[in-house]
Amino acid sequence: MQLRTSQKQMSESFWTITLLTLSGGFQDAYTYFSRGKVFANAQTGNLVLMTARLVDGDFSGFFHYLFPVLSFCLGIVVAGEVHHHFKHSRFHWRQSILLVEIFLLFITPLIRLDPLANCLVSFSCAMQVQSFRKVHGFPFASTMCIGNLRNSVDHMLLYFQTHDQQEIRISSAYLRIIIFFIIGSGLGKIFCDWLGLQALWISCLLLFGALLIMFHDPKALSRQTVSQIDGEEDLLKREQ
Repeated sequence: MQLRTSQKQMSESFWTITLLTLSGGFQDAYTYFSRGKVFANAQTGNLVLMTARLVDGDFSGFFHYLFPVLSFCLGIVVAGEVHHHFKHSRFHWRQSILLVEIFLLFITPLIRLDPLANCLVSFSCAMQVQSFRKVHGFPFASTMCIGNLRNSVDHMLLYFQTHDQQEIRISSAYLRIIIFFIIGSGLGKIFCDWLGLQALWISCLLLFGALLIMFHDPKALSRQTVSQIDGEEDLLKREQ
C-alpha cells in the first residue's frame, strides 16, 4: 500500500488529524459522563443499550438511545450533501463542516435537555467522521477506534509476513490515532468532572485549532488541490 501524499503534506496534516481525534474522544466522554451515558460516536454501544432497554420494556430508555443513532445517520447525510454541492468551492467544504460542528458543540452546553444535547453531538460527530475519512491516502476514523484498531493490527500482520517497512509505518500511524483518541477521552472525563456541561467547549477549542491549521495551509484553499484530493478519494473508493 503506497501513501498518496508527499512527506510535506503528511507533516502538515499531522496536527489537524491529532486535534480532530482528541476532540472525537472528548465528545464521547462528554455525552457518556455528563449527558446520561450515551455515546456520541460509538453507535454500536448505543444500539446494544437501546436493544437492552427494549427487551426490558423500558421504552423511554429505548428512545433515549434511538435518537442519537438517528441523529448520527442524519449527520452522515448532511455531510455527504455538503461534499456533493461544495466540493469544488474555493472555501473547502471540510472547513464549512468544521465551522458548523464548532457552532453546534458550542451551543450544546447551553441546552439542559440531555436527549437534545446528545442528538446535536452525535450529529456533529457524524459530520466529522464522514468528512475526514482519509489520512495520507488511507482510511481512518477520528471519532471511533474499532476500524483503526483493525487496520493497525492488519498492517502489523502484513509487516511480519512481508517485512515491508511501509506496513509498519502505516500500522504505527493508526496506533498513534488510537492513542490520541484515548487521551481525548481521558481529558473529556477530567474536564467533565471539573466543568460539568461546559466541558464541551474544550472540544470546540480543539476543533478551532484544526480549522486554523487548515486555513494556514494555502493548499487547503486551492481549487486544484481540492480536485486532486477528491479525485484520490474517488479512486480509493473504486479500488476498495
